[in-house]
Amino acid sequence: MREIDCRGLACPQPVLETKEALEGLSEGEVLRVLVDNEAAVQNVSRFVSSQGYPLQVKEEAGYFILEVVKKGSGRPVEGVSCERPEGIFRVILVDSDRMGEGDEELGRKLLLNFLRTLPQVSPLPQALVFYNRGVFLTVEGSPVLSVLRELEEKGVKIFSCWTCLSHYDLEDKLRVGQASNMYEILSLLMRADRVLRP
Repeated sequence: MREIDCRGLACPQPVLETKEALEGLSEGEVLRVLVDNEAAVQNVSRFVSSQGYPLQVKEEAGYFILEVVKKGSGRPVEGVSCERPEGIFRVILVDSDRMGEGDEELGRKLLLNFLRTLPQVSPLPQALVFYNRGVFLTVEGSPVLSVLRELEEKGVKIFSCWTCLSHYDLEDKLRVGQASNMYEILSLLMRADRVLRP
């Protein structure tokens, strides 16, 4: 059994440390990952599960233990693998709650119109990534939650940067898509044929 202590590490370091440790293990070996926050539990759990490895999570006093068994050959992370789907893979990055420079009110209207129009265009992007102030559009009170949910129902993956949600104290207010980490976001961008910004 191998143990790595990722307590106190910021996103995406726990995922990267887990990935590296798993690569060094043999079939059937167990890895214990120690983390100290719910975001790390979710990010590491999602990564490990998407690789096809069995996982158990235990809570101790003030931290979590994730036990991973390296079984099978693993597989690419769903939604962020290096394999390209058929056709062009498009990702839209949203880094603000407004569009363009200049008047802030106008910028907000433009971005809302952009997102409200998006379900009508074809082809749709495969993913929307929200970071920095863009995460305000995926949380409680956002004027475009129904539009983003419609896009999600049509198969568009929606990711919000966990570090950004945490920075703005919005961790428990995410209402569409999933919280993500820089490893997932960077992997997604690396496989994209087209990266667009409104």
